[in-house]
Amino acid sequence: MRVVAQRVSRASVRVEGETLGEIGRGLLLLAAFAQGDGTAQLEWMARRVAGLRIFPDDERRMNRSIRQAGGALLVISQFTLYGDTSRGMRPSFAAAAPPAEAEDLYDRFLAALRAEGLPVESGRFAAMMDVELVNDGPVTLILDR
Repeated sequence: MRVVAQRVSRASVRVEGETLGEIGRGLLLLAAFAQGDGTAQLEWMARRVAGLRIFPDDERRMNRSIRQAGGALLVISQFTLYGDTSRGMRPSFAAAAPPAEAEDLYDRFLAALRAEGLPVESGRFAAMMDVELVNDGPVTLILDR
């Protein structure tokens, strides 16, 4: 499982002009699932996201988690994070989980994040989405499990 986490001032996702999810301060998560991913990866990633201390405290040091900062999550499925560009000019997505499996993992990841007590908005699996964000910092991390 791979997640790109971006700290944002605000973020939103639209499909065909309809806003599906929108947050203020928080994290935009681009989430991809690999073949063989399961419950262990989902739960680990949800705990990691919930506990990451990447929000500033009163001294402007990254010491607060999203919970402590009172932020929300916008989670977007992004299979292209598993694009392999080591050969040729067209990426291979062979390492990514097949669509039906990935959709189930995506839904379960959303549930795991909600189980951590976090407010979660999301896009639509496999849709062409317009994602808009204001990167805060900028702070961007890549999380692998």
